[in-house]
Amino acid sequence: MRADRLAGNFHDRSLTYDVAGLLYAAELPLRPAAAAAAALGRDAVAILQEDPWRLLDGGEADLAAADRLAASLGVPRDAPSRGPAVVVDLLERAARAGDTAADLNVLLGAVSRQQVASPAEALQAAADSGRVEVDTDDGSVALGRLAVAESSVAEGLVRLIATAELTSADDVVVDPDSGLDDQQAAAAALALTTGVSVLTGGPGTGKSRTVATIVALARTAKLRIALAAPTGRAAKRLEELVDAPASTLHRLLGAQGTRQTGGTFTRDEDWPLDADLVVVDEASMLDAELAAALVEACADGTRLVLVGDPAQLPSVGPGRVLADLVDAGIAPVTELQRLYRHDEGGAIAALGSAIRQGTLPPPPDAGHEVVVVPARTSAEAAHRVRQLVTDSIPRALGIPSGEVQVVTPVHRGDAGTEALNAALKQLLNSGPGAISGFDIGDRVIAIANRHPPDGSPGFANGEVGVVTATAVDGGLVVEFPGGPVTVPAGALADLRHGWAITVHRAQGSEWPAVVAVLPPESGGMLTRPLVYTAVTRAQRHLSIVPAVGGQLPRAVRDERGRPRRTRLRRLLAEAAEGALA
Repeated sequence: MRADRLAGNFHDRSLTYDVAGLLYAAELPLRPAAAAAAALGRDAVAILQEDPWRLLDGGEADLAAADRLAASLGVPRDAPSRGPAVVVDLLERAARAGDTAADLNVLLGAVSRQQVASPAEALQAAADSGRVEVDTDDGSVALGRLAVAESSVAEGLVRLIATAELTSADDVVVDPDSGLDDQQAAAAALALTTGVSVLTGGPGTGKSRTVATIVALARTAKLRIALAAPTGRAAKRLEELVDAPASTLHRLLGAQGTRQTGGTFTRDEDWPLDADLVVVDEASMLDAELAAALVEACADGTRLVLVGDPAQLPSVGPGRVLADLVDAGIAPVTELQRLYRHDEGGAIAALGSAIRQGTLPPPPDAGHEVVVVPARTSAEAAHRVRQLVTDSIPRALGIPSGEVQVVTPVHRGDAGTEALNAALKQLLNSGPGAISGFDIGDRVIAIANRHPPDGSPGFANGEVGVVTATAVDGGLVVEFPGGPVTVPAGALADLRHGWAITVHRAQGSEWPAVVAVLPPESGGMLTRPLVYTAVTRAQRHLSIVPAVGGQLPRAVRDERGRPRRTRLRRLLAEAAEGALA
């Protein structure tokens, strides 16, 4: 087994080196080589020599790089394969911004600006190849994989609504001593009496208590239960709150594969989950493709409960599944609004609730739960962050630096993730970065999904862990919330230092203390969902370091920010209408 694995690794690296040779000859960065080799397979070099724009298939090169590779190989810029590649590349860019579809006319205009002689022919060629799908009903164009995913989500949710083996409402009795109010009790009952239900609300409104009651009701009804969340930290928190086993959604679905190979799930319609009730927490993080995998793995008769907060940032991947489902109105939605948390974390919950409604209250006059530390520049903000993490919070509150997480909207600048991580590493775990820039004791974050096909533990995008040892192959052992993971040398590019992470990657996780820094560079990115997500990552203490002046209150008043273009809401309505016909 080990010999086979080593032989496979050697073949993969050899192919990557061959692709890298083409890139080197074109004076291009070598980083896209591994992804392109994995996407194109054993004939990668021959494929690229014939069609250099297939370099885009790996997802780590842009059109300019593919154009340079074509010039290096002597392939003319007006080659027939370039036009469809431009179409796909533009849609991939839209997907990275969160959209699952693009307006047809806008897309054709963008294709024309890339010096494609006939954008309509290029679009038709891309559609004929199956890489994109054109929807004439609403004048949109989508990547084929995202069109399939959203259709699968819509059809699957309507299927679950129609086929659920429901418990009679008369048989669902919420314990009067559970402490739930009438709205929470009704939401708990919905989980067993409807095929698909949604539970939303801000922090401190009792979502966790309601989910615990759902689990208790399901146990009484002798239902098989599956609990999951998108991240290991969220799954662990869910498990502790409801006193029942929970896992990451990727582990529940039997994820296999990596960023380069695209990844698959062993649990699907042919091998569905062994569960009568599936509860997914932090459902705002579900992108279209992960949601499709979840729904496909739910057999007819399964009840599905999605718990989340649409007011948070949408998923890192393309789509706005939870918000689209809420807006479509095909399944019952309970939004908990009454704020119950008055103990430790109460001031944080109150601040989050106010921001969720579009207001920015002044910081509390007393106490150390929420503290605002103003700054004027990025450099000053970074200085304040270093003080808070290494001195002020541990000394004043007794929360060690290892339990303090810094979140920021940006990567670049003095108060971006890159500079802050470099500074915090020197202060908290100085070392030479002996293994690809990492040392034992470093805090790291995963920037991609990686789930080995042999079933050994992997990690999900956004997971934060600590390096505990080196591995025999030159890799690292990282303690993630779900347990230790051996990260091979070839996968270390999927890790970054994690003392400071972006707000997007902080979704689905909470820490005892959070320092939310908002440097001037983030001004154009600030929206209510981003600010709300940042402040609600904290459990016991929140320090806010704003260096954006009056942009912060304006951002809180900005309800949505840039809207994502998706087709799911319409597809849900059409699927529901078709089921009734």
